Amino acid sequence: MSDLGLDRLEKKRSLFLKQIFEWIVVIAIALIVAMLVRLFLLQQFYISGPSMETTMFSDNRVLVSKLAYKIGDIDRGDVVVFDRATMNGSQIEHDDLIKRVIGLGGESIEIRDCSVYIDGTELDEPYLPSRDIGLANLSDRCGVVSMPLTTIENDEVFLVGDNRPQSFDSRMFGPIKKDLIIGQAFVLMWPPSAWSRL
Repeated sequence: MSDLGLDRLEKKRSLFLKQIFEWIVVIAIALIVAMLVRLFLLQQFYISGPSMETTMFSDNRVLVSKLAYKIGDIDRGDVVVFDRATMNGSQIEHDDLIKRVIGLGGESIEIRDCSVYIDGTELDEPYLPSRDIGLANLSDRCGVVSMPLTTIENDEVFLVGDNRPQSFDSRMFGPIKKDLIIGQAFVLMWPPSAWSRL
């Protein structure tokens, strides 16, 4: 092969290697950006269990903003994902749960005949499933019929599932510290037919 042919072959090889290197760099940057977004901004969570029915169902997926409470305050009615740590023997197990904020720091909360009272005023809860509200048996309607007056500390929130008869929440384990909240669930994204803002 002539020197000219070898030169062309070398240029093609060099161009090919350059393109491969550029693609590797682009893919690496994309992976780093995706990891940073997941770590600091947004994360998808999978719903497991019935505690938030009929707002969302098992196997739904929600998008959670991890930045929401770094730049804003937690509000009553927000749907949040939080880390609930429990002891299993000598090991700590972490479980991500999703619930609705109904009580804020500094407030008192009480449950009487399935109705929630914040600082003595009954809380309007339009998100509760209509299938439960009409039930005559109070245990079937809300699970926890009564809860004594509880004061929520300033660094805590009180979280409850929308499906009250089937939710394990602050009614059982008490208020949780705000710093355990991972972020605010703001959109139901899967399946596409169920897409909605939360």
